[in-house]
Amino acid sequence: MSSTGSLMAASESTASTRSRVGGAMVRQARLQDAVNIFELVNSLSGDGTLLRRNYAEICENVRDFFIADSQSGIFLGCGALHLYGPHLAEVRSIVVKPEAKGQGAGGRLLVGLLEEAEIQGVVSVCLFTRIPDFFFHFGFRIADRTTLPDKIYKDCQACPRLYACDEVAMVRGPLPRIAVLGPTKIAQPELVKLQVGHIAHPVEEAAQSAVGGTSSTSMKKG
Repeated sequence: MSSTGSLMAASESTASTRSRVGGAMVRQARLQDAVNIFELVNSLSGDGTLLRRNYAEICENVRDFFIADSQSGIFLGCGALHLYGPHLAEVRSIVVKPEAKGQGAGGRLLVGLLEEAEIQGVVSVCLFTRIPDFFFHFGFRIADRTTLPDKIYKDCQACPRLYACDEVAMVRGPLPRIAVLGPTKIAQPELVKLQVGHIAHPVEEAAQSAVGGTSSTSMKKG
């Protein structure tokens, strides 16, 4: 059985604890789905469950999204896969409507996103969640958020909960050894604190050795 096949079995197992009505089918999103995505994602942004997304942003990134539909074509939920590069992708905005609980939509969405990561040749997939138990079934493990600097640079530094985050960082696959994004808004000393788990690039390590062996867990001043 393929890795995604075994994940689908896990999805069925986790869904079987609730009564199932019909089933869910997953497909890639189309531009016409942007309104449903916008309304569902932002319905959970008030309490911080999901980051608020504006409509233009969703339209621009609609090709990142997968959609779960009922067998009759009713929109049940959505999820997105953001690609940082071959080293890392992130599962984002995975959510289903309350009335769709028990139809396996969440698990099917996650499997679809992981299959897309495999197609794109991505080595590691990460996510931030308040319900880690669900994702354990799909091969994710808890990770130190400081080992995911791309995520910190992209979203965390602009999040109002930056220093009071109640989400758990999780990773499937090896921890990334590189980062492609850089600081934009937070002062350098603050990013150094967040970057405790940074793994220096070999070129950076060589430069640090040349100036006296500066610790590879901190960033160079620019």
